[in-house]
Amino acid sequence: MTSSAKGDADQQSLAARFVDGPHVSAPDIAEQRLADWLTDLAPEQAAAIDDLTGRFPRARTIILGIAEASPYLFDLLRADGARAIRLLECEPEPHLVRLIEKTRRGVSAASNEADVMQLLRRMKSEAALLIALCDIGGLWPVMQVTAALTDLAVASVQAALRFLLRQEAARGKLLPPNPDSPEDDSGLVVLAMGKMGAGELNYSSDIDLIVFFDSEAPTLAPDIEPQTFFVRVTQALARLLQQRNGDGYVFRVDLRLRPDPSSTQVAISMAAALHYYEREGRTWERAAMIKARPCAGDAKAGEALVAEIAPFVWRKHLDFAALADVHDMKRQMQTFRGQSEIAVEGHNVKVGRGGIREIEFFAQTQQLIAGGRHPELRVRPTLEALKVLASSNWITFAARDELTAAYHYLRRVEHRLQMVADEQTHALPDDVEAVERFACFLGYDSRAAFAKDLLGHLNVVQGHYGKLFEGDPTGTARLPAADYSAGPDDPRLVEHLVSLGFKKPVVVAGTIQQWMTGDYRALRVEATRNAFVEFVPGLIDGLARAEEPDDAVAAFDRFLQALQRGGRLISLLSQNRDLVALVALILGAAPRLGDMLARQPQIMDGLIDPRFFGAIPDRQELSARLAATLADADSYEEFLDRLRLFGQESLFLIGTRILSGTVSAQQASVAFADVAEGIVHTVHGLVTDRFAAQHGRIRGQETAILAMGRLGSREMTASSDLDLILLYDFDHDHPDSDGERSLHGAQYFARFTQRLISAFTTRTNYGVLYDVDMRLRPSGRAGPVASRIDSFADYQEREAWTWEHMALTRARVISASPEFRARIEAIIRGVLTRPRDRVGVAGDVADMRRAIAQEKGEDDVWDLKYAAGGIVDIDFIAQYLQLAHAADKPDILDVSTLQVLDNAARLGVLPQSSAEILRSAVRLYHDLTQILRLCVSEKFKPETAGEDLLRVMARAGDAPDFSSLEARVKETQIEVRRVFADLVEGRN
Repeated sequence: MTSSAKGDADQQSLAARFVDGPHVSAPDIAEQRLADWLTDLAPEQAAAIDDLTGRFPRARTIILGIAEASPYLFDLLRADGARAIRLLECEPEPHLVRLIEKTRRGVSAASNEADVMQLLRRMKSEAALLIALCDIGGLWPVMQVTAALTDLAVASVQAALRFLLRQEAARGKLLPPNPDSPEDDSGLVVLAMGKMGAGELNYSSDIDLIVFFDSEAPTLAPDIEPQTFFVRVTQALARLLQQRNGDGYVFRVDLRLRPDPSSTQVAISMAAALHYYEREGRTWERAAMIKARPCAGDAKAGEALVAEIAPFVWRKHLDFAALADVHDMKRQMQTFRGQSEIAVEGHNVKVGRGGIREIEFFAQTQQLIAGGRHPELRVRPTLEALKVLASSNWITFAARDELTAAYHYLRRVEHRLQMVADEQTHALPDDVEAVERFACFLGYDSRAAFAKDLLGHLNVVQGHYGKLFEGDPTGTARLPAADYSAGPDDPRLVEHLVSLGFKKPVVVAGTIQQWMTGDYRALRVEATRNAFVEFVPGLIDGLARAEEPDDAVAAFDRFLQALQRGGRLISLLSQNRDLVALVALILGAAPRLGDMLARQPQIMDGLIDPRFFGAIPDRQELSARLAATLADADSYEEFLDRLRLFGQESLFLIGTRILSGTVSAQQASVAFADVAEGIVHTVHGLVTDRFAAQHGRIRGQETAILAMGRLGSREMTASSDLDLILLYDFDHDHPDSDGERSLHGAQYFARFTQRLISAFTTRTNYGVLYDVDMRLRPSGRAGPVASRIDSFADYQEREAWTWEHMALTRARVISASPEFRARIEAIIRGVLTRPRDRVGVAGDVADMRRAIAQEKGEDDVWDLKYAAGGIVDIDFIAQYLQLAHAADKPDILDVSTLQVLDNAARLGVLPQSSAEILRSAVRLYHDLTQILRLCVSEKFKPETAGEDLLRVMARAGDAPDFSSLEARVKETQIEVRRVFADLVEGRN
């Protein structure tokens, strides 16, 4: 190559074309990471990168920004120095085309799955790094990035499927006319859904696929059963693409958009699918099918299938009912994902207010309404839909331009979020400092500048989306209020109830009549009854807005029958109409909370406190509220009553916020723990003083309460008990207390501990405060209820079993003097950081897990704690990693499972791919567990659960319906169990 040609090529290189980049906020740290990487490279590679970054300063800035903010991308850079140089020197557009084509040829020539998996994963790693560099460096606009990601996904699916079908042909199970293209005429159709179907894939996206087959598949060998064959091929396809190995994975595959995924196979016959869509298909499935595109398999059959499904998607008439359905989907999604307001910290740029989903729904809703009569609206990409809607006068050109700009911006934010750790996340960090760091990675010099742009776009989107749903989206204006006392014989009342959305208006009318005329205890006071009668029209209007209005009326009737005193509550509801729908949700989905409300209506006060929908109070604020509640208690009994009422009100408010979605499961876990911790600390102080008044004190005495289990890890739910250990010490030369009823040493602290337990567990007018479990103390039930600190230390050092040290990873001192706390924490840290035989620890952990499975069972998918691949598996992985590695890497230690997984991945003892599986599973399980502990007293059985609860759970698990959620839970458990087997069972 001539020097002139080399110079031209140099200027076309990726490094030369960067026009943008991150803002490096901590250059010293980033420079050190870069220097460490270069030191590890071969000298010629380090020199080449030095040369490139010297000639093109933006390339250096981008690498420094990645080193500072993106562990995933920096790992890709460090993994292969030659690849990093190759990419920085390449012309990106043709390089990506050549990379995909080279991989296609390699897969075609491959003879086994292992080679195919390696080829596809290496293509993905190189393409992911290239695409990220083009995005961060400002070479490619965001839609070019999404197109490149989609091309990569399509090529991966096509290459993997072709390999599998060629293997089946070689086995004689498939008889293709063209062996080089065995998918032709196979009757196997792979539809790309969602963003893949629209060519809009995001950076760390799953790929949503639905696999259909023709039951009369013409190229199947005569003796092959179609469903069994195509299900096996589909499972193999998913495995080839998503199974993680040393080279990572290609794409996570989601097959759950198929009809009824919890009870259907991963490949479904075309005839069964068409029958389903005709008879049972729902609005969300119609919306999903807008973007459906054949991406692999039998192309002709795929196009024919999409054409056959079209009448289900595109109705012949203007379908305004879809407007209400889609808005309801979005409203419920926001309500149940804690995204009811526009914000910066913690805001979800996909499903939150003003987010990407609102732009998509804005377009899809209008496509569904009018696409049947206006074929030009039947386009897949979101921005193309906005263009067509504007040119067809459905929306203004200004709306198109503003939504397009917002879509570009929010997708760019989404991509940068996902580049940090290759996680399918859409939520900004929860704290200001983390958002500041993220803003720098996005290229801003401050959080304030980022927040200004972000909020501007979110508010614009929300404005347009809100206008779409103004007025009466169902097109059925409500009739004037009727005579609610007239009963089911009044046709006008029945007709009115139908207009409000009740499906059983005669039953509802009878129930309302009973309210007006019956003998309910809560309504016996005339003033209360009069207020209630006046409130009934507003009440019915509010209950009609519940997800299942008929069920909400029935639940309110049960609640009214149980209510002791109604005046205050009815007054509150009549003055705060927005509370009615919330109360309907509580009564319909969480009868446990409804029972609390019926017994103690005053706990409703917290719902109208302006602070209710604000930030969850921290420990300091909770302590202040608790102190105010207890300040003027006249007696020990009143003190205990007020403590219980405070605890119940706190549980009710946190539970209601879980249901309404205004807190995340993680925030709720911490809030439950903070309430419990505040109460424990208060009771500890009270009992200490009262006990000393009777028995005096021992010189130098110290007591501490050690939280274990869910309280220790701050992962509590509404039904968690308290796992506690009481530790003490005193001046051993003066072991007797100085009170009138003196006690000696251990006897003093044993009696004190019993008094402490009694304060929690004694039933008063307001019930029990908490159940207390002290079985995690040294020697369990056989040991003393309180342990002297030196005995505790000696036991942990010499006698404790591995499972006791596993439990100790969650130990947290929650009430003690600072000096005594420090002594205990030093003992625990010493125990956890001592060197251990990792193989022996793994064997103990695996044995413990098998023993629990034998005792509790592990086959119930919805026993999220004990199921194979459930919470216990993840807890044990985190505990094993700490015991195995804390001696060398003490920074791994933390009481929080999620934080341990993050620490383990950062320290290199847990593969990033495994960490991603486990983190995602932890969040899913915690989201669902919070709901189940709130709403279900016994075992959860979907077949007998109410529709309200199933809907709440589906949304808590970010699934379109319960069937999809169940399929996701099953898949997650399989993945978690595999990681457990690799990490724990494979080490012993």
